[in-house]
Amino acid sequence: MREIVLDTETTGLNPYDMPRHRIVEIGAVEIFNQVPTGKTYHQYIQPERDMPKEAFDVHGIGEDFLADKPIFADIAQDFLDFVGGDQMVIHNAEFDMRFLNAELEWAGKHALPNDQALDTLKIARQKFPGSPASLDALCRRFGIDNSAREKHGALLDSEILAEVYLELTGGKQPDFGLSQSKSTPTQQQDENWRPRPRPSALPTRLSDVEKAAHAAFVDALGDQTVWSKFR
Repeated sequence: MREIVLDTETTGLNPYDMPRHRIVEIGAVEIFNQVPTGKTYHQYIQPERDMPKEAFDVHGIGEDFLADKPIFADIAQDFLDFVGGDQMVIHNAEFDMRFLNAELEWAGKHALPNDQALDTLKIARQKFPGSPASLDALCRRFGIDNSAREKHGALLDSEILAEVYLELTGGKQPDFGLSQSKSTPTQQQDENWRPRPRPSALPTRLSDVEKAAHAAFVDALGDQTVWSKFR
């Protein structure tokens, strides 16, 4: 199953405030059968407005840096093509989906169904009721290194979230540690092993008494049985 772990950075909290708040960064990581494939999507976006100080303090993305970046309408189709119809894994999905669908609406594109998104924040709150469920808190819980996360960044956060998601759904090794990347040298050497006929038959484990009892049982059935043909 293909899934897209996704995060966004924005200029504010509500896309429908005036002036409109916009997305300034999208980062996404592709996983297949709960294994990261190494394929990612990353895009900075010119928001066509100023950058509030409160937002800059969160992600550190400034107006000068974004000045030469494409607007959302120019990258909307590439983004939709990457996501496709596959499940998106998002922490606090309601926030990101509201912004993504607002941007898609303004770009004249179709909205993404809300049920296409799986919310890891809700999963964490159900699994650990009463405990902190932020991305940083979940990294601490699962021992995931997030030391590079000095500020929020969409691609880095989606990479970290991919690790958190795999832990939330049962651990990093859905193949029980037998994947090639985690195999031992002996396993790697034997990866082409195939079953072959035994060089010699295994010795019988029937005793003489058991053999005699079976022969007597077959004789009692007469000559019309299948077994009688092999005597």
